[in-house]
Amino acid sequence: MFFSELYGVYYQAVAEILRAAVEHPVSEAELREIVEKYAFEESILSIPSALQEERWQLLKSDGTTPLKHSPNMPLTTLQKRWLKAIGMDPRIRLFTGDILEFPEVEPLFYPEDLLIFDRYSDGDDYESESYQKNFRQVLDAIRNRYPLRIEQKNRRGEIIQILIFPESLEYSEKDDKFRVIGKGSYFGNTVNIGRILSCSPYEGGGGFALERRNAPRPRSVKFELTDQRNALERVLMHFAHFEKQAERLGEDKYLITVFYDKEDETELVIRILSFGPRLKVTEPVHFVNLIKRRLIEQKSCGQ
Repeated sequence: MFFSELYGVYYQAVAEILRAAVEHPVSEAELREIVEKYAFEESILSIPSALQEERWQLLKSDGTTPLKHSPNMPLTTLQKRWLKAIGMDPRIRLFTGDILEFPEVEPLFYPEDLLIFDRYSDGDDYESESYQKNFRQVLDAIRNRYPLRIEQKNRRGEIIQILIFPESLEYSEKDDKFRVIGKGSYFGNTVNIGRILSCSPYEGGGGFALERRNAPRPRSVKFELTDQRNALERVLMHFAHFEKQAERLGEDKYLITVFYDKEDETELVIRILSFGPRLKVTEPVHFVNLIKRRLIEQKSCGQ
């Protein structure tokens, strides 16, 4: 663990109690309220009694504390090195403009120390100013629940406008791309952040109207897996960002169900085929036909 248990929620809760006790005597009701806010539900059974009975000699019976100053919990050297290391990841800039600088320590590791394989090389450009601006606009819309007007290029290179209620962000480790998931769009409810040219809050007008409809139900594909050469582990890693279920059929046989959006269907076909004979798609018929068609195309080399 990089972040010590000493700085976990239990200690955060006790620290909040002591901060209050430095200023005024803490009542039993206030003590319980702080524990419920900062710690786990079961903590109410242990923390208040340990403090009130003075088993932890931090709080007196009258609700005051022998401490004269509010507790401070500085970062350890290891924590600073870890934060400095992940601060070098360009994706951090998407979520905050703050730079994690600790000049007194070296990073725990450098980006070049990580060897990443089985990932596409055309990932999003996280250091692009326009990408960062669009990402933060999408993130703000998700947090504050308002619709967006998005301009992007379609597959034919044409600029189209999309109106969407963004609900969440999705990251694909294999593709190294972020996507916004929403509802109400005529063009589909999944938008690749990297394809966005510009986006802004939508306030109505302009001849557009959002379709306030529920998001379509995700599709699913089922396939049987033979667990040879760690196939099960590799499949679960390969489809980590998809919702999925696994059912054991025998000693080395499993039934895997993967749920996906329509926009991911072609990519899912390619990924399943990459496992060769260790995976056998059983349903739906529509997906089985996609697999057959793809294999026929590969055999004929597209002719």
